[in-house]
Amino acid sequence: MNEKKRCAWSGDDPLYCAYHDTEWGVPVHDDHRLFEFLILEGAQAGLSWITVLRKRDNYRKAFSGFDPIKVARFDEARRERLMQNEGIIRNRLKIESAVINAKAFLKVQKEFGSFDAYIWSFVGGKPLINSWATLKDVPASTRESDAMSKDLKKRGFKFVGSTICYAFMQACGLVNDHVSDCYLAPQGAGSIGRS
Repeated sequence: MNEKKRCAWSGDDPLYCAYHDTEWGVPVHDDHRLFEFLILEGAQAGLSWITVLRKRDNYRKAFSGFDPIKVARFDEARRERLMQNEGIIRNRLKIESAVINAKAFLKVQKEFGSFDAYIWSFVGGKPLINSWATLKDVPASTRESDAMSKDLKKRGFKFVGSTICYAFMQACGLVNDHVSDCYLAPQGAGSIGRS
């Protein structure tokens, strides 16, 4: 009777369910967390999100708590040590991109005052609320994620294709894609308030 109906992608893995229930689709306005998701979404490319979630704590340790200033300073020796770290996804291009993205992230902060101000501009400053009937209806990318991807690439970011950008948008609440029968759906008896 108390079993919550969730989006099907969360399955029954406790870690996935907790992520679905407390993070996915919740608006993030903290630059530190936005940087974390930028790195994690890039690491996820070609893999399942649960793989990244299971390594998230290891990523926090390996990437200096996702401090963009520290990550931007990772030298070749530090990046080489990351390649030996079994707790993260050991892909040289993804590791290199994290450092490149940290540097680009800092430039965006300087230009816009915050990464938050920049990234939320792609959705007009407020979450896009969708009402998909099923998981099959949820798109892999949208015109907003296309625009975000194009601009991030122009600014030197890596691993920011439109599909990755859309996943980032979902993770950080720029878009709410909880399906209509999910207890966190924006409309319906089971929906909760969002700030």
